[in-house]
Formats: sequence, C-alpha cells, structure tokens
Amino acid sequence: MLSSVALSPLRASPTRAAARRSAAATIITMRDRSKNRKPTQRGRYLSTEAIQAVQSLKRAALRGAPAASAAVEPKLRRLLKADLVAVFRELAAQGEALLALQVFEGIQKEHWYRPRLLWYVDLVTVLASKGLRSEVDKACSYLKREQLEPDTEGFNLLLKALLDAGFTQLAMDCFRLMKLWDSDPDRITYRTLIKGLESLGKMDLSADTRLEAENEYGSLDFLDEVEIDKAYISRAF
Repeated sequence: MLSSVALSPLRASPTRAAARRSAAATIITMRDRSKNRKPTQRGRYLSTEAIQAVQSLKRAALRGAPAASAAVEPKLRRLLKADLVAVFRELAAQGEALLALQVFEGIQKEHWYRPRLLWYVDLVTVLASKGLRSEVDKACSYLKREQLEPDTEGFNLLLKALLDAGFTQLAMDCFRLMKLWDSDPDRITYRTLIKGLESLGKMDLSADTRLEAENEYGSLDFLDEVEIDKAYISRAF
C-alpha cells in the first residue's frame, strides 16, 4: 500500500510560488575581481617578480638613498627580458620618470638589448611631462646614437610628446632624424608638427613645415581632419 506521502501532490511537486522562492534564494553573486588584478602593462599582466621590482625601486626612491637604489640592481638583473621591459614601462606609466630612466639605462646594458622606438616614446613622454629638460636631452642623445628600423607611427608619437611639453628644438631634431632613418613623414606627422608649432607660437617653423607638407601632398586639407593618433597607442611593445 502506497504511503500518503507518496500520493500527496504537494509533496510530489512544489508549487510555482515555492519554485520562484527557491530560485530567488539561489541567486549567485560574484565579487568584482578587477579589484584584485595585478597592474597591467599594455595588455599583459606583470609577473610577481616584476611587481616586486617596481615596489622595491619606489621604496628605495622614497628613502632617497643611492645605496638603497643600488641594492635593487641585482634583483633587476635576475628578471627576464620581458619582465625587465615591463618594469620600465610600468614605472613610466606611473609617472616615475627618474626611475624609468634608471631602468632604461640598465636595459641598454643587457646583451639582448635591441632598441625600440616605442620605448623611447614612453621614456621621453614621462620625462617631458615632468619638465625634466636635461633628462629629456639625455634620452634624445641616446636615440640619436641608435640605429632603428623605419617607424613613422613611433616618430609621430615621439613628436607629439615633445611638442606637448614645449620641446620645440628637440621635436625638430627628431623630425630630421625621422627622415634620416627613412621613416617617411605622413599626414599625421605634418598635422602634429604644424598644429604643435603653432600652439607654441613658432609661426616661422610652422610655415616652413606647411610648405614642405604642401610640396609633398599638394593640399593641406588633411590638417582639418579628425585626429586618429589614438590608433597608434595600442601598439604592442
């Protein structure tokens, strides 16, 4: 004989209201994991070793002791190439201009070092943003001694960084270097130079650049185009 429990329809299947209450009781909530993410560097995560190196360098800088900063050098030496470059670029992104320069000069001493113009863009941008004229001069002097592959997009970013910070002569030096290394100026190059020079009141230099651009393209209508320089920023290092 079947039990009354088995025959009870209430026991056999829950009511719709009960099912809704059950579903409501089992709603899953998720934590915002973004709060736990490690610092990122242009689309990649920094390794634990790279994060520790960044933190150690910043602590040493806060102490203001050259010896403390030098003590971090062995730790940097042990980093893999990708991590060492990531440390440099993370420091630059955080606005740690002098530390970024220190690490960059260390990178130059590595046996695997091959110059990348985008590294110079990062370095010059952070140094120029802090108004460190002598350090920007030093970085540009390093650049002039390099031998790089043609890179018009990279030079466009470099010119913009220099002009935004008011380094007119260095920008013109890099423009000449750009052409010397067969990085053909494009419309963005001329727009960056002309608008940058005019914003700084360098009308004579702007006029010369306008003439050069007109000889190259015949028309200067592109000066009024919407800027698309942001498309370059996503380039991987």
